[in-house]
Amino acid sequence: MQETLEEKYALLRRDVQECRWCDPVEIACELMKKPYVGMHGPEHHFLDGAAFLAAYKNAGGKIDLDRALDELAERTIRMPGAMCGQWGVCGSVASVGAALAVIHGTGPLSTDRYYKDHMAYASSVIAKMSEIGGARCCKRNAFLSLSFGARFVRETYGIPMQNGDIVCTFSDRNAQCLVSRCPFHTHTGADD
Repeated sequence: MQETLEEKYALLRRDVQECRWCDPVEIACELMKKPYVGMHGPEHHFLDGAAFLAAYKNAGGKIDLDRALDELAERTIRMPGAMCGQWGVCGSVASVGAALAVIHGTGPLSTDRYYKDHMAYASSVIAKMSEIGGARCCKRNAFLSLSFGARFVRETYGIPMQNGDIVCTFSDRNAQCLVSRCPFHTHTGADD
């Protein structure tokens, strides 16, 4: 049976709360191995931000994870698949950006530093994604969004989120894998 997107969100919400790592990529990889998560698909729009929120909390960030996941789900369920190719912005970047907005309570009328910070984070990740180019890969883009996000939060706010070496274990499932152009492919080596 194929789960609906709402069912996938519920399963991700349950499973992310079991993760105790401070590295959002490690959490995301654990979730990506679940049978209900596809190689590509809009479930990543929640998965990536949820992994980020869990790692943030595990690293000492002061959030109510249940409430934060509720808010993230409400925002990301409206994001369609194929955003990267059809909208020009990757859903993973938007997901981690939404997680940052949930953490800091920012909105469209915010005038504090967080509004600016979140835009700076997003533009740095999108710039890296544009250097690599397509075709799309929800795993590669998650690794980029989450590793940039962890480093950004560590350097900007002092929350000790972690970044380990990233080597993709999903490339054999991706018919469009960039192989040597992907910074996380086993033949390329890790990139932080």
